[in-house]
Amino acid sequence: MAPDMNRRLADSFARAAGSYDEAAVLARETGRRMEERLEYIRLAPSHMADVGCATGDGIRALQRRYPAALPVAVDLALPMLQQLQTHAPLWQRLSRRLPRPLCADVQALPLASGSQSLLWSNLMLHWLDDPRQAFAEMQRVLKVDGLLMFAMFGPDTLKELRTACLACGVEPPLRSFLDMHDVGDMLLDAGFADPVMDMEMLTLTYTSPRTLLRDQRALGCRNALLGDLSWRDWRRVLRQYAGMSSAENRVPASFEIIYGHAWKPEPRQIADGRAIIRFDRKPTASS
Repeated sequence: MAPDMNRRLADSFARAAGSYDEAAVLARETGRRMEERLEYIRLAPSHMADVGCATGDGIRALQRRYPAALPVAVDLALPMLQQLQTHAPLWQRLSRRLPRPLCADVQALPLASGSQSLLWSNLMLHWLDDPRQAFAEMQRVLKVDGLLMFAMFGPDTLKELRTACLACGVEPPLRSFLDMHDVGDMLLDAGFADPVMDMEMLTLTYTSPRTLLRDQRALGCRNALLGDLSWRDWRRVLRQYAGMSSAENRVPASFEIIYGHAWKPEPRQIADGRAIIRFDRKPTASS
């Protein structure tokens, strides 16, 4: 992501810190579904980080599940991190078990190599034009046998609004998102092993198209998600979109959610490119 785009996104999310929780229905639901997947994974992390933590729902859930792990909350928008203490339960504040806040870009994490056992990222990676550098950084900071778990938007996100644009003869200005299989290939290229990818469609309904726009503004991502159109074109598109209302007079907004997790394997080469060859001692027969 270009630095100026990075800064604009950070500023937008910073302005939304106070309104984010009210509109973050989808993020809470995907976070809950990510946590359910941890039920099937054997993991006892010593250090863990929520990358793109927003106001901290994810890291608090991880702390409840792994109370012995040292938690780090990473976000590009400082006001989001400032909400961590506000939202933290009383016992955390009294026991000084608040996550360590870290204002940083996922593409240049100020964390030591091999320092984290678990990296968690809920609905953040899709804001990167190309997440390969982020995956490389995440692989770097994970310990061997450490786990990356994430959720991100897929290409059919807001398909109804895209259809409305095309019906009006307007090229959809909405942000494009990566296909699940491309994300899996990027994980392998970044050095991860055994990536597991799946997807599902989650549909929210709104009383009108404008309530969808209002929620995206409250989340801080309206411009990044919806792109730019002239006021006249938006008016036509939103009228067409409103015509898709259900029998209950609700407007659907579908989000394709890609879930993924992958492990950091033993390295196959050292920093200068030379291969690592391991020799296992063969047990000798007892006399």
